[in-house]
Amino acid sequence: MPEQYRAATNEDIPALVELSDQRRQQYAQYQPVFWRPVADARERHEPFLRSLLTQDNVIARVHERGDGTVDGFVIATLVPAPPVYDPGGLTCSIDDFCVADASDWPTIGKRLLADVMAEAKTRGASQVVVVCGHLDQPKRTMLAAAGLTIASEWYVRPL
Repeated sequence: MPEQYRAATNEDIPALVELSDQRRQQYAQYQPVFWRPVADARERHEPFLRSLLTQDNVIARVHERGDGTVDGFVIATLVPAPPVYDPGGLTCSIDDFCVADASDWPTIGKRLLADVMAEAKTRGASQVVVVCGHLDQPKRTMLAAAGLTIASEWYVRPL
């Protein structure tokens, strides 16, 4: 069976939870206060992802290898911009966006992003906003290569 890029389904949820858990562990090393996962993050994430897949304003895509393994996914939510900004349409907001290996960002990650952006544009989105950890250099490099620029940075300190 050849590899494929396709819409995510409920059957993909365990793989999405696993990939997300790997990213949470990675990001917690980058910034241990902001990205610190709760003890039952995996258990909480599964029903959250299932609920996302039922929403009309969500676009979810996966990459499936020829052996049936899901090794990348992206979930985008189409939302209005804050009332004080006017980007010209909806915002395609991407938080859950993972690949199995950092070397997959220029290929699998880039294609997943392109597919979601194309769909979002047909649904009225005028911009895409992607969350990326400040030390996730492979993802940052792919985002820049795809034409995205940094719009904001958050600074964190324990109190």
